[in-house]
Amino acid sequence: MTQVTRRGLLGGAALGTIGSTIGLAACGSAAARTYSGEVAFQHGVASGDPLPNRVILWTRVTPLSGAGPIPVRWEVLRPGQSEPVASGMVEAAEGRDFTVKVDAGGLAPGSDYVYRFTALTEHGDITSPEGRTRTPAASGTSAVNIAITSCSHYSFGRFNAYRAMAAERNLDAIVHLGDYIYEYGIDGYGSEVGAQLGRLHEPSTEIITLADYRRRHAQYKTDADLQAAHAAAPWICTWDDHESANDSYRTGAQNHNPEEGEGEWSDRKQVAIQAYFEWMPIREPVPGEVTSAVWRTFRFGDVATLHALETRLTGRSPSMSWGPALAGASDPAGVGARVQATLQEAADPARTMLGAEQEAWLNQELANSVAAGAAWQMLASQVIMARVVLPNFAATLTPAQIAAQDMPEVRAFLPFSALGLPWNLDAWDGYPAARERLYESVASAGARLIALAGDTHTAYANELYDGRDMRRGVEFGCTSITSPGMGAYVKAVPDLGQRIADVNKEVVWHDPFGHGYTLVSLTPSRARAVFRKVSDIYGESFTTETAATYEASAEPGGVSELRAV
Repeated sequence: MTQVTRRGLLGGAALGTIGSTIGLAACGSAAARTYSGEVAFQHGVASGDPLPNRVILWTRVTPLSGAGPIPVRWEVLRPGQSEPVASGMVEAAEGRDFTVKVDAGGLAPGSDYVYRFTALTEHGDITSPEGRTRTPAASGTSAVNIAITSCSHYSFGRFNAYRAMAAERNLDAIVHLGDYIYEYGIDGYGSEVGAQLGRLHEPSTEIITLADYRRRHAQYKTDADLQAAHAAAPWICTWDDHESANDSYRTGAQNHNPEEGEGEWSDRKQVAIQAYFEWMPIREPVPGEVTSAVWRTFRFGDVATLHALETRLTGRSPSMSWGPALAGASDPAGVGARVQATLQEAADPARTMLGAEQEAWLNQELANSVAAGAAWQMLASQVIMARVVLPNFAATLTPAQIAAQDMPEVRAFLPFSALGLPWNLDAWDGYPAARERLYESVASAGARLIALAGDTHTAYANELYDGRDMRRGVEFGCTSITSPGMGAYVKAVPDLGQRIADVNKEVVWHDPFGHGYTLVSLTPSRARAVFRKVSDIYGESFTTETAATYEASAEPGGVSELRAV
């Protein structure tokens, strides 16, 4: 992700009711035996990756005593009914950290369900909390309502935005765009706030091993507000960088340091993915196989398809940053030369965000979606797609505003803003040729593109234009659950968001302050984003408000400009 920190501002069968169990034995004999120890459901329940006839169900059974696998019964029921419409037996075992994941099939399209798990023990049956889930429609034009969210750092504050999201009505899905967990230890990013709130990370060190990643996922899922959001609706999840390490790419990461004893990146990447598969309600491409190839498509009737992308660990070329690029340049000529070299490197057609295989897949999926009559094509793409430069702070801030900048990194950043450069090279601005290829796919398919993004800890409503200045879609960027955005670092500039919008054709509206999520509602003719914010993340009491609402209309082969509502 892009973060403004003290590290540097520059810097089984398809028709069966059981479906399939993922990475676990079907456990046909489990009903005949019980677990000898005591257990608890300490991490809630979750559902995810909804399809018209099936959905992933997840929980974790914590053994408090005893040893061996734990037999678990799962059930899916219609609301208000007592007889399950689907059920089965699985095992919670040490090999998957006692997590349980079921692909529950035989469900009806466009329907609400509740689900639960029961652990069978010698001390009696222990039943989990119930969760609500929903299958998408197979066809038809009923409105689609989703919430998009990202960047939930445990130490930076309470997950009040998750609690507010759980209270939203009629959600078809919650789309998490990444940075679900953060890898830092108690001496890293967010630790000062975490110490004040009593929300320090576990384990205390930066997470590197499989045991580390498992423990960090477990800590996050003990949070009651996160549990409530998971239980409220099915989630469609895709990771960004912090689920592995900051600014990760296929062959490395900014926050992975082999010279400091952190081992091989390929090993760390694999265990991060394994823990993610174990602890998240995601359908694994190949059950039991650890792979980063998790791109997949979801259809919501004839209204929309959602294409969840993987932009980090499979195809991404090394991330770039202005900090290292300009380090040591002390005169205008030197800075100019470094800038030109960096822009040329970024523009290299060989640089890729998705990789060739995923680019080809997306090209075909967009064409398939349009051919099948879906009105909108949404991309869950993690990072901002729009072109974004900064205003010239050095020339436009008052002396008092400049004096108010109390972070050395911000003060050092002010002269850089005068260059008018795309400042976030970890986003699509650092992969312009790959972005143009994506826009070519959109144009070729006649798609109505809605890009969904997180990562920046700020909210955006953007219009997307290709290199020929043709509008190719719109973008809705959600702010963070807790992680601080630019407004937390650039002081005494209350109109910061408007200043950024004013100097960027593609940025229609920007809010660099606060925390929350975005509600996206779709009909065949309209796409609307409602930007929601919570008033506080440090105490338990808060209010929720709408910061802005923007919408676009469907046009033949494209999307209209955004308008405030």
